[in-house]
Amino acid sequence: MARIVIVGNGMVSYKLCEKLVEKNSSASITVIGEEPRPAYDRVHLSAYFEDENADKLTMAPKDWYDGNGINLITSEKVSQINREEQYVTTHTNSKYEYDYLVLATGSSAFVPPIKGVEKKGVFVYRTIEDLEMMMAYGKKASSAAVLGGGLLGLEAAKAAIDMNLKTSVVEFAPRLMPRQIDEEGGLLLKNKMEDLGIDILLGKATSNIEGEETMTGMAFSDGTSLDVDMLIISAGIRPRDELGKEAGLEVAERGGFVVNSLMQTSDEKIFAVGECASYENMIYGLVAPGYDMAEVVAEQIANDNKEYTFTGCDMSTKLKLIGVDVASFGDPFCDNIPHYPISINDKKNGIYKRINVDLEGKKLLGGILIGDADDYNMLHQMFINEMALPPHPQDLIIKSSGEEGGAGMGVDALPDTAQVCSCENVSKGDICCSIKDDGVTDINGIKAATKAGTGCGGCLPMVNNILEDTLAQMGTVVRKEICEHFPYTRQEMFDLIKVNEIKSYTELLEKYGSGGGCETCKPLVGSLLASIWNDLILKESTIQDTNDRFLANIQKGGSYSVVPRIPGGEITPDKLIVIGEVAKEFDLYTKITGGQRIDLFGARLNDLPLIWERLVNAGFESGHAYGKSLRTVKSCVGSTWCRFGLHDSVGFAIEVENRYKGLRSPHKLKGGVSGCIRECAEARGKDFGIIATEKGWNLYVGGNGGANPKHAVLLAGDIDKETVIKYLDRYLMFYIKTAEPLQRTAPWQEKLEGGIDYLKQVICEDSLGIGEQLENDMKILIAHYTCEWKAAINDPEMRKRFTHFSNDDSHDPTQKFKRERGQRFPVAW
Repeated sequence: MARIVIVGNGMVSYKLCEKLVEKNSSASITVIGEEPRPAYDRVHLSAYFEDENADKLTMAPKDWYDGNGINLITSEKVSQINREEQYVTTHTNSKYEYDYLVLATGSSAFVPPIKGVEKKGVFVYRTIEDLEMMMAYGKKASSAAVLGGGLLGLEAAKAAIDMNLKTSVVEFAPRLMPRQIDEEGGLLLKNKMEDLGIDILLGKATSNIEGEETMTGMAFSDGTSLDVDMLIISAGIRPRDELGKEAGLEVAERGGFVVNSLMQTSDEKIFAVGECASYENMIYGLVAPGYDMAEVVAEQIANDNKEYTFTGCDMSTKLKLIGVDVASFGDPFCDNIPHYPISINDKKNGIYKRINVDLEGKKLLGGILIGDADDYNMLHQMFINEMALPPHPQDLIIKSSGEEGGAGMGVDALPDTAQVCSCENVSKGDICCSIKDDGVTDINGIKAATKAGTGCGGCLPMVNNILEDTLAQMGTVVRKEICEHFPYTRQEMFDLIKVNEIKSYTELLEKYGSGGGCETCKPLVGSLLASIWNDLILKESTIQDTNDRFLANIQKGGSYSVVPRIPGGEITPDKLIVIGEVAKEFDLYTKITGGQRIDLFGARLNDLPLIWERLVNAGFESGHAYGKSLRTVKSCVGSTWCRFGLHDSVGFAIEVENRYKGLRSPHKLKGGVSGCIRECAEARGKDFGIIATEKGWNLYVGGNGGANPKHAVLLAGDIDKETVIKYLDRYLMFYIKTAEPLQRTAPWQEKLEGGIDYLKQVICEDSLGIGEQLENDMKILIAHYTCEWKAAINDPEMRKRFTHFSNDDSHDPTQKFKRERGQRFPVAW
């Protein structure tokens, strides 16, 4: 039995273990890692700031290693390699013999030789332990700087933002991400970062970290300085190759163990994979090449397959930096290659796209995408498979709103050999076979059969397109049935409820369903009933989720939020005083939101009725922050106060919010009304936005923030208020009737055949003849509106549910709080 020792326990090390297990290797495997935990996902390291849950990043738990006969040793460092006798020694003097040794030591953060870099407050951004130290230090800091404006640096900036620190990025080069994007793209990215509140300092060489024992600032070689409390260094990586140097293994000039195409070092019994390996003088800093290397080594060890080799890897990449899509593929610059570039620079919407085409216009050489990288997967495939370009290559990046892609962008044009998932090396052919031969009909089935999309997840949009295209070619009609209890689509269920005037889940299940229902159909039906009849959500025994059950968002620590509605952000001093009194009496954390409301956090469940009784008596209504419904309609001060304002945006925002308050929908809804084109209400970032013009109002639809932000697009221009309301009634009802569950307006209208042009025909031209019906349906919903909290506090039976215990009115004793900045905060669970 061969003895395999793997030094290092990162993502590539785990992948090698997984590949060896898959190939039924009978070897004895020992993994030795310095960190105190099993391998975890460094690609999504910044997600740790969301909930401080390291388990969510874990590639596989310790049980997985044990279950597969792998000896995992953590918190131990290999200090020496004895090549002659083939064993390694750790810092505890433990000895492990090997037949094959795999070095997966990864890399360390490069720390520039700057005077004062050893001071307190200076950190590197590399491991979970690094993040924990940063978070602890960040609690007493107010500002942070990130040294390095590359991929890692901007990820570190996201970490600083998540810690609520005033953040600056310091970059030596004249633009951000200088290895991936060009000057124009760098300028646009800089503007986007600055819009997010991050200061960008370019062309800055740091000469000194100022302060005594603790840093207080940074001094630059041009004589300028920056006052800052802490510094995060993210200026690149250095291969961890110190073991090889001591053992006499060949090391590349720029670092890293020199390997051949079999991933062998200068000792044929020792392999190297990942960021510590130098293949043809190249260090690959992405995870996908490391996975390819792991596959090669597994083939050598398990099958002695000398024909399976590593030949380099495409360094194309797509990622979301602080909510901004950034992607590059192929050669983004083509500095030394004859080519002609095609680019668009939409500064208004923050989108930059560039593709490089050969002089004959037949081949794609590379490109850059910023702000909108939806076409990355297809463009990348066209590059690596050298696919023929359409007659007008500019069509690849220029598309009208609502289109899924430009000319020649269909996945049917991809060859079966096209690598769709680079993390797991899954081709289009692999995916098609799982559909045609194994009967797979959904994304989860493809993940299980091929592992496509289980890595970084960037390939999932293309995987889904291949799924739909293949099923269509097979003549398979895929109905998006809700679940096994209801053989209907959401739209069919909507019509069944409406036409048959069904008012409860039980009645619907008896007439059109089977079995006892499940956690898929119950909340969906609850949403439909609320959207169709607008009855009190608490009357329905099967309601959408926990938040609806208690008419409040459950928050960290088990407490709840209280969010009264403040239409248009306009509030009287008397109402403002009541909010302050309630917050003070119940010791609630108070925050003004971006949607012009006041959030009150930390309410205990049994205090909710008491709090809302005070608020309702003062004239407040439920703000529906807990529901899939209208949240806010944000406004600027408009013509009432602003010298640039054209119309009364506040009054119109209040009118619109009061019209649609309580409206239940497939997903949450937000609106905005701006008094002029300066757009202070950020209306185009909302599901619907209304902007004043000289002649009336422009109505925009289909925008949203969040993980995939979208700008709303123009539905109708220069229309009066009455027409705005009419079109909004139609638009919102059409959305409620036809969208998928939990689908926001942006992806809904993008996936409509014809996109915004089709919507204009339906909403503005009434091409389907349903305009009047949509308006009448909206009138019914508006007429049935009742403040949910007012009803709840006045109904003794409803009020009984707001207790932690069935026989006791006391608070939940497990809830713990602490005080910071003069307010109460939850203690982490």
